[in-house]
Amino acid sequence: PVIINPGPLGLSAFALTTFVLSLFNVGAGVPSGGPVEVVTGLAVFYGGLSQILAGMWEFKVGNNFGATAFTSYGAFWLSYAAILIPGFGIVPSYATADAHALDNALGIFLLSWGIFTFMLWIATLRSTVTLSAMFFVLTLTFLFLSAGHFAHMEAGNYPTKIGGALGIITALLAWYNAAAGLYTNKHTFVRLPVGPLS
Repeated sequence: PVIINPGPLGLSAFALTTFVLSLFNVGAGVPSGGPVEVVTGLAVFYGGLSQILAGMWEFKVGNNFGATAFTSYGAFWLSYAAILIPGFGIVPSYATADAHALDNALGIFLLSWGIFTFMLWIATLRSTVTLSAMFFVLTLTFLFLSAGHFAHMEAGNYPTKIGGALGIITALLAWYNAAAGLYTNKHTFVRLPVGPLS
């Protein structure tokens, strides 16, 4: 049977969802720190479900790294969507808590993903320049976004905007890596260099 590469699907799902949220974080077209609920559908169906499916297919083709990354970030987007969906009661549960409790909780949430992403970045050091760069910038993205919450500043603060800008770069790198996997001899004459590190 023909075994396809699920990588471009997972990377594309990650890229588009990250790109949209990151534009909101930098304040492109909408105020930074304003409502981001429009990303909820993307987070559930494209960033979430599609990435988890890609992760399961990576298990099928024997790619342990891809399976771990796509399944994990698919779960990240689903968990992020859950925070935004009122029915889960996550944000309302902080209504009577300390004024900074929600910010601190979101900071811990994002910091934890930054630590996990750093771990994955280490695992890319013998892959390609473009893939390793993507995970390195994503690590910084999570760290700045978490700092934006820990700082207890007004919504749309500078750490959040910097995190948004880094998220846009991450998304562009993810799309580049996806395109590099899609542009094969069978479909196009276009080739994208990725810079092998091993």
